[in-house]
Amino acid sequence: MDTFKKIFSYRMLIMLLMGYCAGLPLLLTGGTLQAWMTDEKVDLTAIGLVSLIGMPYVLKFLWAPFLDRFQIPFFGRRRGWMIVFQILIVGSIFGLSLTNPKTDLMMVIGWAFLIALFSASQDVVLDAYRREIMPDEELGLASSLYVNGYRLAMLVSGAFALYLADHNAWKSVYQYMALLMVPAILFTFISPKETHHIKIPSNMKEAVFGPLKEFFSRKGAWVMLLFILLYKVGDSMAANMTTPFILQMGYSKTDMATVAKTIGLFATMLGGLAGGILMLRYNMKWSLVCFGILQAVSTLGFSFLPSLPVAWGSLALVIGVENIASGMGTAAYAAYMASLTNKQFTATQYALLTALMGIPRVILASPTGKMAEVMGWEMFFVVCTVVAIPGLLLLIPVFKLDKPAQSAV
Repeated sequence: MDTFKKIFSYRMLIMLLMGYCAGLPLLLTGGTLQAWMTDEKVDLTAIGLVSLIGMPYVLKFLWAPFLDRFQIPFFGRRRGWMIVFQILIVGSIFGLSLTNPKTDLMMVIGWAFLIALFSASQDVVLDAYRREIMPDEELGLASSLYVNGYRLAMLVSGAFALYLADHNAWKSVYQYMALLMVPAILFTFISPKETHHIKIPSNMKEAVFGPLKEFFSRKGAWVMLLFILLYKVGDSMAANMTTPFILQMGYSKTDMATVAKTIGLFATMLGGLAGGILMLRYNMKWSLVCFGILQAVSTLGFSFLPSLPVAWGSLALVIGVENIASGMGTAAYAAYMASLTNKQFTATQYALLTALMGIPRVILASPTGKMAEVMGWEMFFVVCTVVAIPGLLLLIPVFKLDKPAQSAV
């Protein structure tokens, strides 16, 4: 009964809604904006450069210390900044709607960059807020609900926005998206107050260097960082090549859209939710081990597909199992990273850890195409499974390390 109350608590609903706040702006400066530019027959070189607009999401740790050091004089240390950034996001999306990629390309880039900047800044504060109001045992479910809200919002600003664009002018589509971001401000107003009193860095030097000094003063800090780097590396490598693999196996683009994108999305959301609920019943150590093993073993399913006839059911089974396991692993992984942060420096430490988390996805997964070409698909996915083993073995020393002390006044 206690678990049931935690799952359906007010705070968990807020975590889902906060994920929506974070996820909605993302594609409006990415794939959806590229679709608008394509419709306006903008040069392909310019369309390709749109990806650089997302740099604030990568570099957000640079200004995270400022958000740890200063606070808006209303609604608390985190909620005040959340409201400010949400208002700025709504205004920037509306500003972008008044431009035209064909005639005002620099204005489009400028407004899109502002959306990305304010959205990335909102992410920093939302991550810190989630960590600070949730007890450690509820971080897994809170993180999975947040991520699910994020993914649902991306459906709104991605698939739903494209559907609207078939029946409305792009200007109207972006104005609708701005309106759909307005509830984010309401969600922040009704979100739980920050009741604890956490010591705020006294100056910018402490805000910048304090998080690093505190983290690296811990026993085994480098082991924790190495674990964060390696825990999902095999999963990231496999995911990077899933699309070309499925198409080369003879599956159609419709199969890809139906199974890999739609069923895969909901399987990932289901896995995240299941992982979060299981973490309420069992501890984080158990979850990291079991979900990590499932995550690694499920990747092996892809190695069997080349020897099987092209069949929708086989693909759905492999994709579904792998995405459920990946969602469970992500829930435990995100909860573990959040638990490592010291509440005095939550924004900065979490931003740095999530930046480190992105390295396997961006850098370590980059040679996967060549690996698949040289090894063949079957051996490639076997290697992806083997690569996950070092991350699992690092759990042995990780579990011996103490959790950080949480600085508070």
